Amino acid sequence: MELEFQEEAAVNFGKSLIVPSVQELAKQPIVDIPPRYIRSHEDPPIATHDSCLPSVPVIDLQKLASVDYELERLHLACKEWGFFQVINHGVSISLLEKFKLEIENFFKLPYEEKKQLWQEPDNHEGFGQLFVVSEDQKLDWSDMFYITTLPLNLRNTQLFNKLPANLRCLNLSISISPIQLC
Repeated sequence: MELEFQEEAAVNFGKSLIVPSVQELAKQPIVDIPPRYIRSHEDPPIATHDSCLPSVPVIDLQKLASVDYELERLHLACKEWGFFQVINHGVSISLLEKFKLEIENFFKLPYEEKKQLWQEPDNHEGFGQLFVVSEDQKLDWSDMFYITTLPLNLRNTQLFNKLPANLRCLNLSISISPIQLC
């Protein structure tokens, strides 16, 4: 029996206009939030102590392969929320804490170092914001960093190699963790 391997196509989220760093904007002595970040058509969330707010869906990876209802919960979480919390994933708490610390340090890098990781006009990977398609578009009050790390053939090695060594090595240890769904 001959196995046929197909080359995976790169995921393309399209181009995203380059926008200023929110961290750098927040350092300026501004009195008013820039208009691109104000969403006046949205009502502010109101939470009271006695209100019952919905909670983020929790998906148990150990149950996912063996319990039918967990797969349905995953489907509903993706469909209704767009994200979910994962438990019983097999990644140790100490590794998660170390990763969290390295990510915090990563976002604390000096602006000049982060500029080396900034998005290019024709690529969505790097520092910036995704899906910015017009100069009039409302923006999120956040900076983000996006990079494809796996599969290895889709990794932007030029960008990946510019990451701090601690984060690159930690990423490698996470990417080879024995997490199995089946």
